[in-house]
Parts: sequence; C-alpha cells; structure tokens
Amino acid sequence: MIITNFVSMNQSKNRILVVEDEPKVASFIKLGLEENGFTVNVAFDGAIGKKMFEAGEFDLVLLDINLPYKNGIELCKEIRSVNQKIPVMMLTALGTTEDKITGFDIGADDYLVKPFEFRELLARIRSLIKRSTVVETGGNMLKFLDLEMNLNTYEVSRSGKLIELTQKEFALLEYLLRNRGKVLTRVDIAEKVWDITFDTGTNVIDVYVNFLRKKIDKDFPQKLIHTKAGIGYVLKGGTE
Repeated sequence: MIITNFVSMNQSKNRILVVEDEPKVASFIKLGLEENGFTVNVAFDGAIGKKMFEAGEFDLVLLDINLPYKNGIELCKEIRSVNQKIPVMMLTALGTTEDKITGFDIGADDYLVKPFEFRELLARIRSLIKRSTVVETGGNMLKFLDLEMNLNTYEVSRSGKLIELTQKEFALLEYLLRNRGKVLTRVDIAEKVWDITFDTGTNVIDVYVNFLRKKIDKDFPQKLIHTKAGIGYVLKGGTE
C-alpha cells in the first residue's frame, strides 16, 4: 500500500521529471515531492517525456517502464546516450529479478517496485541527488594501482583508458576505492551506497558488482574486484 505521510524538507529546488502514465500515481508523486521542496514536471507518455527531457534541465528522472508510444526502457537508453550523469530511477510494477537486471543494464541507477511507500521513494531520490551533487563538487582524485577516479569530472580510467559508468556504478566503485583492501559485506554496501537496509531476497548488489567487473576488470590481466566467499567483496591487487 502506498503511504501518504510526507516529510517536509528545506532544500534548493531540485527539478525532477516524472514520466508516468497513470494520472493518480503521477499526481500523488508530484504532490508529495512538491511538498518536500522539489520542482516536478510530469509527462504521461514516453514520447512527451523525451521532448521534456531534451527541452529542460533536470536533476533526476523518475521513469515508469510500461508507457505509451515509447516505453521506459527505450527512453532510458536514449537519456543515457546523451547524459551519463543524471540519476534515472525506474518506478514500475515489473518486479522480477530479470526486470531489475534489464533496468540496471540499460543505465538505471535505482529501481523501485509498485506498490511503494512514499518515504522510501523520497529517501532514494534524496540519496541519488546527493550522490550526484557530491560527485560534481568533491574536488579530489581516488587512485589504486592503474585505476583512477576523478570526483570533479566524473571520469574513471584504467591504464589511461576511459571507462563509462552509470551513477550507481560510479558510487559503488567510489565506495570500494575508499575502502580498498577491506572486505565489504553486502549489508555495508546496501547501507552506504544505496542508503537502504539490505534485503536478503535480492541480488541487486551482486548484479552491480558484475557490471563493474565487466567494465573495470574484463580487459585487464590483473583483476581488482574480488569475492570473499560468504562475506562480500574487496578491491585489491593479486588473484582471487
């Protein structure tokens, strides 16, 4: 059941584009976010959503999957083709693991299944926007062996080769880099990167680690992201 108690929040007017074809859901989200200090624009189909995204400047896109004219998967791909930095959050009734993997694979930063509690939606939106703001104003470099992360430019490279990451992949890698050599449990990662309590029934963290491995380790002989069986993951040199 969707919970309608809203928490007031003093903040600058972050702009959110909501692409949702159910008028009642769209109105509910718009009202709740505006009561929490956000500026919200709503599109009721994917085609209009694309036009609004291209015409405006937004801090986050909240995106349904089953949309008229252009579905959320197609729209997310098109957003990512022109903007790798903006947080994109999928909000949909499609809640299987395969659905989530599809969403993450095409560039979504988070995935919330309907029905949902507004408090959780708000917490995740705040986390995504905060993370994108911190990345752009952080002002330093993180390095480990031949892996480099620039928190000013949002660039990651290995042996001089630029690597494109989604915002959530970037956040996960930043957490691994800041804790290099330390084994991080899935609970650690869920709390620090997702700002949520770890759900033992989901493999979202494992999926994201695999995404990172494909980008960070696949084309290099020395692997940096390692699995600690039964515990979690660690960024280190050497072998598994």
